[in-house]
Amino acid sequence: MKKFLSLLAIAAMVSSFMACSDDDDDEDPVKPDAEVVVVKGSINANTTWTKDKIYELDGRVIVTNGIKLTIEAGTIIKGQEGEGADASALMIARGGVISAVGTAEEPIIFTSVLDDIQPGQKAGTTLDVDDKGKWGGLVILGKAPISVAGATEAQIEGVPAGETLGLYGGDAANDDSGDLRYISIRHGGTVLTGGSEINGLTLGGVGNGTSISDIEIFGNVDDGVEFFGGTVNVSNILVSYQGDDGIDIDQAYAGTINGFMVIHGGDTDEALEIDGPEGAANADGKFTLKNGTIVGDPTQANDASSLADIKSKAQGSFDNIVFKGYPANKAIKIAASYNGECGSSSNAYSKLVNEDLTFSTVQFTGYVVNVYNATEGSACSTTTDTENARELVVSAAATGGPAIATWNWTISQVKSLIK
Repeated sequence: MKKFLSLLAIAAMVSSFMACSDDDDDEDPVKPDAEVVVVKGSINANTTWTKDKIYELDGRVIVTNGIKLTIEAGTIIKGQEGEGADASALMIARGGVISAVGTAEEPIIFTSVLDDIQPGQKAGTTLDVDDKGKWGGLVILGKAPISVAGATEAQIEGVPAGETLGLYGGDAANDDSGDLRYISIRHGGTVLTGGSEINGLTLGGVGNGTSISDIEIFGNVDDGVEFFGGTVNVSNILVSYQGDDGIDIDQAYAGTINGFMVIHGGDTDEALEIDGPEGAANADGKFTLKNGTIVGDPTQANDASSLADIKSKAQGSFDNIVFKGYPANKAIKIAASYNGECGSSSNAYSKLVNEDLTFSTVQFTGYVVNVYNATEGSACSTTTDTENARELVVSAAATGGPAIATWNWTISQVKSLIK
């Protein structure tokens, strides 16, 4: 049985979210006794989603300023079908709070309406790793510093420019958007016009008062997780079989990602894509990536994908990371820029030389470090800079990310995709 929830009337409703009933059991992907609550629009009153129901996102659902959404452990949320601007998504606006605390026994699962998963299950039977882009994703926006040109705030990708609830960024490094633990985000992502996208998990200006740990992004059409500035610290994150980048860092993200794994799929782009500040404000922010394992696809021998693409003045540190499973000679790519005399100008390579970009105990045996020319129209050679970069970034034995048992609760492990 499917039930429709009018969010404008939420304040007058009890937590069971009882509403008008539609007789559409024949079309439901769930068994007849499973209650499906359809959610759309803005959430304007404190709300709790419970594990005995399935919550279905109809378009963009926004938790507004001052409002808290609580999601019980074991709850399943399904996004309706849609592409581009019509993709369904759950967005926590600046000042909104999400408390989504699952457990290893009862993770919170975000997936597609095409997934026949039932309450109490960890996986359905209708979708697999190649079923990407079936809905949007989870977007969290905060008030922490970001670095964009000429401003201290920006509009998140995937939200129309006139929608003020789509703004993120500010000056509150310790901003608190809530608590996320043991969450699996599956079969999502969508590509918009102009290179914008909705990722599996999008974090825009999220502050370090927010707690995020034990997160899985599985089979997403674009990036697994993307950080647009902010200071939030994240631990134990698994991205598997994404269509674009595993972990994408932008706008001088200044937090720590501690304990992660990226599993490259056959159509994956970069495992890591790292960019630096875009503007003068908050330009000193540096990321930390540590204790990670990145597993390549040995069939990706001749495409343009790489272990990592480090560019756009990227600054931060890599510590105790293992790259493995790729074809020989795959590269960690580092962008360089040049002036008219082919002298180096500011980019990731210059940050490496100046020790604003550092590598400590990074294991990439059998692979290479390449410097590439990112200056449009420039014919300057990168041979000398590549040689220098290979002296500065040397493979060293590392232990990598968390033990495989850490991911026993995930669909990636249920499907035996973690090696």
